[in-house]
Amino acid sequence: MEPDPDCPFCPRLQAFRHRWREAEPDWFNAPVPGFGPSGENVLIVGLAPGLRGANRTGRPFTGDYAGDLLFATLLKLGLARGSYDRHPEDGLRLTGCRIVNAVRCVPPQNKPVGAEVTACRPFLAGELDALPGGGAVLALGRVAHDAVLAALGERRAAWPFAHGALHRLGCGRLLADSYHCSRYNTNTGRLTPAMFESAVAGMLEAVAAG
Repeated sequence: MEPDPDCPFCPRLQAFRHRWREAEPDWFNAPVPGFGPSGENVLIVGLAPGLRGANRTGRPFTGDYAGDLLFATLLKLGLARGSYDRHPEDGLRLTGCRIVNAVRCVPPQNKPVGAEVTACRPFLAGELDALPGGGAVLALGRVAHDAVLAALGERRAAWPFAHGALHRLGCGRLLADSYHCSRYNTNTGRLTPAMFESAVAGMLEAVAAG
């Protein structure tokens, strides 16, 4: 289930989207759908589309620095094939994973508010419903982590966010945490490429071990 291109659920995001449709009519400027086949064993959940990334290109994490680090890591660890070139026609294919955002529309200053995360919850819940029972969710950042728990009906206090943490949830699914692979986090040293690769690899090892 994907939002309508003119989804009206969040007035602030709708107004921001329309403003950019007028400013950049050749951009995607709509709720960004998931990338990769539905029902794969790994679901990667980001925060929201970047203004000049996915909001421009129409593919999650495509066109900005966060995608550079994410897709390089997925290619290295066998979760993608081809090459990443910052546009949706680059031929990149995901293998064994799917990527979505907790909030499907670009928010001002990359900061959705709680009501917007809640409004998008049904779309995230649909993605989680398609995840196989032994599958895993990789949450990129605390907002994505909390959104996944809410969509699954789990208590946030029972599963605190921490980079590299692996949570075997009550529903049986695995929730893995990483700091978001944003330029801000890498520029400040909060997240290094090695740290990010380690978090993704740790999730894959846990999935393989069952």
